[in-house]
Amino acid sequence: MLQTLRNAWKIEELRKKILFTLLIILLYRLGNAIPVPYVNVAALQAYFSSLQNTVLGLLNVMSGGAFSNATIFALSIQPYINASIIIQLLCIAIPALERMSKDEGEEGRKKIASITRYATVAIGLLQGFGFYMLIKNYGILEPEAVGNVWAAIVIVLTFTSGSALIMWLGEQITEFGIGNGISMILFASIISRFPTAIFTSIRNIANGSLRWWVAVLMFLGAIAIIVLIVFVNDAERRIPVQYAKRVVGRKMYGGQSTHLPMKVNMSGVMPIIFAQSIASVPATIAAFTGKTDGWVSTWFGTNSIPYAIAYLLLIIFFAYFYSTIQFNPVEVANNLKKNGGYIPGFRPGKPTSEFIQKVLNKITLFGAIYLGIIAVVPILIAHFSKESSLTGVSLGGTSIIIVVGVALETIRALEAQLLMRNYKGFLD
Repeated sequence: MLQTLRNAWKIEELRKKILFTLLIILLYRLGNAIPVPYVNVAALQAYFSSLQNTVLGLLNVMSGGAFSNATIFALSIQPYINASIIIQLLCIAIPALERMSKDEGEEGRKKIASITRYATVAIGLLQGFGFYMLIKNYGILEPEAVGNVWAAIVIVLTFTSGSALIMWLGEQITEFGIGNGISMILFASIISRFPTAIFTSIRNIANGSLRWWVAVLMFLGAIAIIVLIVFVNDAERRIPVQYAKRVVGRKMYGGQSTHLPMKVNMSGVMPIIFAQSIASVPATIAAFTGKTDGWVSTWFGTNSIPYAIAYLLLIIFFAYFYSTIQFNPVEVANNLKKNGGYIPGFRPGKPTSEFIQKVLNKITLFGAIYLGIIAVVPILIAHFSKESSLTGVSLGGTSIIIVVGVALETIRALEAQLLMRNYKGFLD
């Protein structure tokens, strides 16, 4: 990884992209330090201090601490993620949107992106209003803002414009930076919380509320999770492909053997991000209405058993959903048939596509279970262990897989750009 970054830094064009990405991330972090007017930040932080393993604590982690400080970027990228989920599901359910995304090429993708932006603003308005109701119900507003309609409008519009600005910053990273703009912003948000989490764990060890060997086990577990993520992320199923020999003029083409690579974790970290957003919706609504105790905490808390089950099922669903979008067995089988290729033991056409679909279902299930284990096991540990809940472990598994996944995707994108610029042609 370090060697890839060093090589990328030596190339002027890639160096400019890296610097541009760092500049956007810096602007994002500066926005996280600008508070929204009419909010008592000290009272809000005191309220959040006891909500580390709740859905509000989850939103705070995903926003890099902006949520508990009521800054202009408090909503983070959650409105954009929710809008993306809704639009992608509608592209499957509504034929007109499906044709727009598949048949109209680049122009259709631009239209879908525009619809997603409008949906992001609409969801941002709803979540901004919900956040306002939260701080209003708990008396966190400044005295002059209580009952002031103008103050409510300013707060809601500031939250909404902040989420729209984050969406724009992510698009700038994707277009002019090193890519994966939204993922990079989420990566920066989570990384910014790690020093605080480490300091909190050290303080808990010092005051005796957390035993040192529990913290060591948590650290070793995090290392094991990182190793597993790296190992599975590069794992792939290789289907052998044979190309028939064919004579064109006086030359013979084909006859070679190759393979069709299918990644085990084809969808990356997106199932985790999307499942997290959907699973936290009921608790988020309850929190914004001021009802966070009793049955709400039992059923929808981020370290509860029902939340873990819903989280696991949503991860499996989105893993299959993304593999279906990204990999089309019928199209792959048709391409093999056109180029004279075939999978040994299977006739070209429908038998080949059925075999590829069967393999795809198996590896997608394995990849989904792998993601589910990494995301859900820390939640179960936090549920049954009071000490481990002090370390925020229920959020730690999700954070680690997002951070490591985004880092690997970014390094892979840099390696692809390095390969393109260092590729030696026939005359070189």
